[in-house]
This record gives sequence, structure tokens and C-alpha cells, in this order.
Amino acid sequence: QLQNKILIMTICAAGIGGTFQYGYNISIINAPASYIQVFINTTWLERMGVPLESNMVLLLWSFTVSAYPLGGLAGAVAAGPMAIMLGRKMSLLLNNGFVIIAAALSGCSRMAKSFEMIMLSRFLTGVNAGVSMNIQPMYLAESAPKKLRGAVALTSASFTALGLVLGQVVGLRELLGGEESWPFLLASNVVPALIQLTALPWFPESPRYLLIDRGDKESCISALQKLRGTSDLSAELEEMLAEQAAVKGQRAKNPWELFQNPGLRWQLVSIVVLSSAMQLCGNDSMYFYAAYVFQEAGIPEDIIPYVIIGTGSCELITSVTCNMVIDYAGRRPLLLGGYIFMAAWAIVFMVALSQQTQISWMPYLSMACLFAYILSFGIGPAGVTGVLPTEIFDQMSRPAAYMICGSLLWFNLFLVGTAFPFIVKSLAHFCYIPFLVVCVCTALYVWFFLPETKGKSFLEISEEFRKRNFKAKSRGGFYKGPEEIKTTPL
Repeated sequence: QLQNKILIMTICAAGIGGTFQYGYNISIINAPASYIQVFINTTWLERMGVPLESNMVLLLWSFTVSAYPLGGLAGAVAAGPMAIMLGRKMSLLLNNGFVIIAAALSGCSRMAKSFEMIMLSRFLTGVNAGVSMNIQPMYLAESAPKKLRGAVALTSASFTALGLVLGQVVGLRELLGGEESWPFLLASNVVPALIQLTALPWFPESPRYLLIDRGDKESCISALQKLRGTSDLSAELEEMLAEQAAVKGQRAKNPWELFQNPGLRWQLVSIVVLSSAMQLCGNDSMYFYAAYVFQEAGIPEDIIPYVIIGTGSCELITSVTCNMVIDYAGRRPLLLGGYIFMAAWAIVFMVALSQQTQISWMPYLSMACLFAYILSFGIGPAGVTGVLPTEIFDQMSRPAAYMICGSLLWFNLFLVGTAFPFIVKSLAHFCYIPFLVVCVCTALYVWFFLPETKGKSFLEISEEFRKRNFKAKSRGGFYKGPEEIKTTPL
């Protein structure tokens, strides 16, 4: 139903250098892991004359891997001020500078005989991903018409999944995943950055940012005309002017101000719960088990990398499907269904793992569970979580809300990556119990506390949350009327 070509092309230009990079850079580091560890050891031997112990090689490798989420955390914190001061589009364009520097560092690391360059490269790549994960969904949701807002913002998840799959494909030994070509694999993320730098300048800035943040009505109308392909914008412009009036006289908020504002209580709780659950639900840990499960199912070792591409393809297929149905099904059913199915598959997966060596067909059940878990994650939590901050916060609170979301996402990614090997060691086949608890608790929260935002204007969503936030005060006789809600939240 996206009739206008400019909107479609804007989505593609923003996505290819945006959340695509997040998925792509997560997956390209897996293929050359053993080669990079050998390079670390060889470089140390040449410098010091003695080889590193295996546990020290592993420690330096873990620093290299963890530099990515730490960079992501820094990027998430920087994204809010960037979005406010530079605008959504300009922030995405300047963000490519981090990847270009990172590609140069990793591409030259072997020549320079410096594994530290790879670590710094991964940190800068993480900064790029942290910024784009926050700003891209904000930019697209603010640029989309109300009836397509969910589908357009959800393309961020589709580009993440596409990046994940292409990273797995490019990382195959036959392409750039070989011993001689791994520096080029790590530097290949410069290609999407250059595509975005070439394409995105031709498309308009977020109309909401132009009108509400900049107060530039003419530029806003011009951007809307390009994005909609029509001059009849009266209804949409009226809605945006009402939103502008609601936040008149306010400045962009800082993250700590959101915690202090009682009028944003339920919005804040919702994004904290859902952003944390997105990483703590165990989806990324399924990839940890993929090779083992496929091996037990009797798939030859040299074929496993190709089968693992199927897991990434699952996430891509479901995020595209979710794209098509989000504005019909709504946000709540997709989130609820995703977490309920994940909880069910976690139970079956643990039973299958515990019986893996006892019953001959159990490895195949484990394999089915692995795909089903990733499919359940893709159909709801993967995409809807990124859409909600745009819908439930007003223009002045939105960048700060995304800073909180992004910080939680990257911190929890780091936490799960660090803790999961220890969880496996202590709980063995029942390692998915913590993730099961997270899925059940999140499903209960969505069922009881999260309102539906499908098809509603930002002001209508604001009013619904206002009633929830001030319900207790009005019952207790403490609510004193409009003077208490001068800063009406959206």
C-alpha cells in the first residue's frame, strides 16, 4: 500500500546504512573468529618473542567481541543529542563516519600487525549501530502517514535481519570468510555506509522534526508533499500543529527528566520492560546453540554454516511478514503472541536438549524448536519494540526515550553475552529457564498494562496514557486539574 516511491526510497536509504549495519556487524565477526585469535597470538609472538597462553588469547578475543556492545552503548547515549541538534537525517549521514574509520582500521590491521586496531574498529562499528538503532525508527515513524506508521517504522527490524543474513552469506569461506580475506570481510561494512551517503541526501528530513523542533512550517509542508506525493495535507498538518501546540514552550528533555516526570510513568515502565526483554528473552543465545543442535541432528560439519544461514533467513521472513500485518493486527497481539510462543518453545527446547542422547528423533525436535523460537521472536518482539517509543512519547521526550531504550538494549546484550556461558555451565540443558521467566513476565505485562496504539494519532495515545498516569491521583483527590499537566505527555 506504499503508493509513494519517495517514501519507499527514503526507507531503503535510511535502512541500508542504518539498522542493516547492526545485523551485518553482529554476524561478520563469527566467521573469522579462529583466524583473528591466531593473528592475535602471532602478533604478540613477533612483538614479545613469546606466545600468549590460550586463556590470554581468549581474554583478548573477548575484549574484541565486547567492544561492539560497549560502542553501541556509547552510540545510544550520543543518539539523543545528535537527533535534537543535527536532526534525524543529518545524524544518520554523519553516523557513517564511524564505520568508514572502522573499516579503514580493520582493513589495515593485518598489514600494520595490530590487533588493537580491530578492537577499536569494533568499538566504532558499535557506536554506528547504537546511533542508527535509535535514530532510524524515530526518523521513519515521524515521516510515515498514521495508517502506515507501524509498518514503516518496523522496516528497521527487517533491515537488521537482512544485515544478519547477508553477513552470514559474505562470511562463508568461499567469499570473504577465508584465512586470507578476513580483513576485507571486517572492512566490507564500508559499502552500505557509502550507499547511504550517496542516496539519503536526496530525501527529506522528518516533517515533525522540521515543524515542532525547528518551527519551520514551509520546509515541513515541502517534506510532506515529497513523502506523500500529494498536495492535500490539511488533515495531517492540522494534527501536527495540534501536537506542536501541546509541546509549545518546552525544550527537549534529558533522560533523567523522564524519570522525574509523573506524567510519563507508564510510558517509561513500558519501554524499560520491553527493551530489556528484547535482549533477555534468549533469542541471540539460540544462535549459540545452532551449530551444536545441527551437529547432533547429523548434518555434516562443512554444511552447517549454510544451514545456519537458514536461522537468519527465518528472522528476515518473519520481520517482513510482521511488516505486512502490524497495522492490521496491532502491536499488542504481535508482542503477546511472540512472547507466549517463545515461552512454549523454550520449555520444549529444554526437554529436547535433556533427551538429546536418549531418543533418536530428539535432535530433530531441538532443530525445529530453534527455528520456531527465532520465528516467534521475529513476528513480534523484534520489530514492535523499536516502534513503541516513537508512538508513546511526545516530540520533546522521544530522543531521551530512545537513549534509555538503546542503553538498555546494548547493556543487556553485553550482559547476556557475558553471562550465558556461565548459565549453560550451571544449568546445563535447563539453561533456558531464566529466558522462560522473562518471556512469561513480559507477556503478562503486555496483557495487563500495555494499551494498543494501532491507528491512533500521537495525541490520542497521549490522552490514553495521561488517564493511566493520573488515575491514582484523581481517585485519591490529589489531582488538581489542568495546572498539574502543563507538560502533556504523548
